[in-house]
Amino acid sequence: MNVGKTLFAQVMEFVPWKTFGRIIDRHRGDAGVRTLGCADLFRIMAFAQLTWRESLRDIEACLAANQSKLFHMGLKNVPARSTLSDALNLRDWRIYHALAMRLITRARALYATESLDIDLDATVYALDATTIDLCLSLFQWAPFRTTKAAVKMHTLLDLRGAIPAFIHISDGKMHEVGVLDFLPIEAGAFYVMDRGYLDFARLFKLHQAGAFFVTRAKSNMNARRVYSTATDRSTGVICDQSIALNGFRASQDYPERLRRIRFKDPEWQEPDLPDQQHDDAALDHRRAVQEPLAGRTVLQVDQTAPAHQAIPWHKRERREDANLVCGLHLRTDRNCQKGALQLDASLYTLLQILSVSVFEKTEISCALRPDLQAPEMTQSANQLNLFEI
Repeated sequence: MNVGKTLFAQVMEFVPWKTFGRIIDRHRGDAGVRTLGCADLFRIMAFAQLTWRESLRDIEACLAANQSKLFHMGLKNVPARSTLSDALNLRDWRIYHALAMRLITRARALYATESLDIDLDATVYALDATTIDLCLSLFQWAPFRTTKAAVKMHTLLDLRGAIPAFIHISDGKMHEVGVLDFLPIEAGAFYVMDRGYLDFARLFKLHQAGAFFVTRAKSNMNARRVYSTATDRSTGVICDQSIALNGFRASQDYPERLRRIRFKDPEWQEPDLPDQQHDDAALDHRRAVQEPLAGRTVLQVDQTAPAHQAIPWHKRERREDANLVCGLHLRTDRNCQKGALQLDASLYTLLQILSVSVFEKTEISCALRPDLQAPEMTQSANQLNLFEI
């Protein structure tokens, strides 16, 4: 039992502090640091992420309002926002990257046996990108449009546990398909993508690396049917075809056959055709593998040795490096908590509970399961009940 410990302190217990200490020593992260070392900076940024702080001033004000509880956070005093700013700019981002990778390894091990609700033993990844808008006057190193700055975050998500396995940060102008040049390929794994990643030369490299991919065809895809496989239309599969690309360039980019499946979802009551204007990002990626949609292509090849995972980063201001990496391993840390405590609630729900309860002194497994009542929340025999009649 963690009687007397705040929820924040219990969350921090999932961090491998000894490993983190060795990482800090390896990179000499605390060399010459007088205040706010790498571990303390991590605690503060973890607090900021869990409680939805929006600025350094916001972090400073919130910590100052809870000075009596700083000891339970592992902090000695409230750092000034100038100290936080200096720390975010000077601490080596590789320290937090290494910690994030360690947490990813732990989280994926916890979810290794989780069912995907489909008859598939292979790892399934969802690949997508999102543009993060920035203020051009503050982030001149990330120009996007005439009056706007932005970065683009490309994320590869392991669907077992929704764990980020790969992240690439680029400028906002980089097209989504470009990340396939950096993506570590795991032989035998499935990569689910929308039509923004339809580049046959790059997809052929996935095929050659021994991976499977599932994507949506574009309306102007020029291909011919080679043969069709019999299907049971009662299952929603309209056709299952082997196709070959027409055109000299396309056939050179992808010289082998593709598999095209057209599927009618009975819940939507409309065919999901290649020229349909639905945004593929709104589709459930689990369902995309379980029930292939129209125009999606699937390649199956022999397996080879899996590639290693990595998180490449472009050169940019270190403050953004620390913020993005802290956000990454806070999410991974919550996956570790959910897996270790065997919780059924979604990560969003867990985050909402923690955001308003970080200083509560109750057992974390009870706090994250509203159906259970924490023992320490019951009336103590030594405590006076002012409302007893």
